Formats: sequence, C-alpha cells, structure tokens
Amino acid sequence: MQSIFMDKSKKPGETELKKALGKTFPYWKSLEEFTLKNEPSAKNEWKFSGAKFGWSFRISDKKRVIIYLLPRDGFFKTAFVFGGKAYEEVMASNVSDEIKKELKAAKPYAEGRGIRLEVRTKSIINDLKTLIKIKLDT
Repeated sequence: MQSIFMDKSKKPGETELKKALGKTFPYWKSLEEFTLKNEPSAKNEWKFSGAKFGWSFRISDKKRVIIYLLPRDGFFKTAFVFGGKAYEEVMASNVSDEIKKELKAAKPYAEGRGIRLEVRTKSIINDLKTLIKIKLDT
C-alpha cells in the first residue's frame, strides 16, 4: 500500500497530513512528540521514497531511524527495525502477543527484523510507545 502523498514536488505539511489522517492525526502527533521528548537530539523529516512508495516520515537519532510513520487514507502505519538485542527486549516486554507474533515471523536481515503496524485506533499507542523506548534503549 502506498503513501497517500505521491507527488514528489509537494512535500506534505501539517494541514495536508491532518486532512489525510482524519481522526488518527492526534495519534501520529502523540508518537512524534513522545519520540522527540525521549530522544531530544532526534530529527524528524519527510522523505520521498520513489514513485512507487511516495512520501514517508521518519524520526532518526545520529545512528539510525527510530520510527517510520507512513501516511495512508484515514490512518497510518508505523514501521520499526529491531536488531538482535532489541528483538529480545520486545519479546520479553508487555507489548501485545499480536505484535510479538508479527515480529517473530518477520524475516531477519543484517540490520534486524522489520515490522509495520497499522494505527487506526488509540488501543495500539501504548504498545508503540513501548517499542519506541526499547528502540531508544538498545
């Protein structure tokens, strides 16, 4: 599934994002603010990933991307890559069994295991904040 923002010449702004995400916009802002509060040196930026994928938003520290936020029509996805130590931390954490199952099923690459999680309701936000903390602490 592609980004809702596909025009390379138009970097999305907050007004367009709010309109595209609808009721999920506050969840996006909550995750963005939580990440930046817990990693003050982090930078957030929009990246155009090509004509096939469109615009995505990422928050990075000096070493890596902490979280990807992927805008869709009326919702968004988050994406994480967890290395070996972080993977073990997630599996030992109190995040939902569904997230653990998805992470366990993810194909391991040199940089780790990647997962994408849809955000349509508030119910997943605490789990996502736990994943952000694990990413920052490992």
